[in-house]
Amino acid sequence: MSSPASASDPEAIPATSATTSEVPAFGWSGYAERVNGRFAMLGFAAVLLIEALSGDTFLHWAGLVP
Repeated sequence: MSSPASASDPEAIPATSATTSEVPAFGWSGYAERVNGRFAMLGFAAVLLIEALSGDTFLHWAGLVP
């Protein structure tokens, strides 16, 4: 009879994504592209929020254009 797996046992925790059955991987995988797209959407929303609250363009706010 084997002992029950503990939470610290790495083999007891599935290595799949929380939203899909894909395994997180580096490189050109569907999982990596989905995560990249989500971060891009957050960044774009942050730029829109900065422009709405400051009343100025993002490039001017960041000091990239005079």
